[in-house]
Amino acid sequence: MKLVPVTAHLHDVSLAPLTEADRKEMQAAAADLALFRYWPRDMAADKWNQNFDWMLQEQAAGRWLLHTVRAGNGQILGQTCYLAIRPEHKGLEIGGTWYVASAHGTQVNPACKLALLDNAFACGAERVELKTDARNARSRAAILKLGASFEGIFRRHLLLPDGQWRDTAWFSILREEWPNVKAGLEARLSAM
Repeated sequence: MKLVPVTAHLHDVSLAPLTEADRKEMQAAAADLALFRYWPRDMAADKWNQNFDWMLQEQAAGRWLLHTVRAGNGQILGQTCYLAIRPEHKGLEIGGTWYVASAHGTQVNPACKLALLDNAFACGAERVELKTDARNARSRAAILKLGASFEGIFRRHLLLPDGQWRDTAWFSILREEWPNVKAGLEARLSAM
């Protein structure tokens, strides 16, 4: 599996690899800290540059492939990423996703996931994981709506910045499931 970043435009949503040039616009879009309630990193404004630098370092090291998500008019809507990339096992995770509140419940997430999943399987992935804080009902519902299979809860999986433990809900899509999942996503997007 040789994973490559996604550059795509579909359903009035664009994905492109994250670059240094996105820093200030991303920071402005990420100002609503409620977006990061369940995140394992402290995304407070005073830590934004430190977090952005860390993301670029992870990308440079090949551990993450981060994508900026924009509306058709160029406005930044959020980010979504490939991470936990395991070429030797032909697996990866899609995560590190956040969107501005106005993008919730729209075509943005299914369009992004369609592009990322299609690329991952085209690059040779056998398994794509999606994870979220077990308390994050909206995210869990969105992942299931994509067509992913729920695999269970990893208890005390991550220690959060506020000192609480995160139980993590795990989901996956396998290569042989992808054609049906893809058809479902395409039908869903066509109906929007």
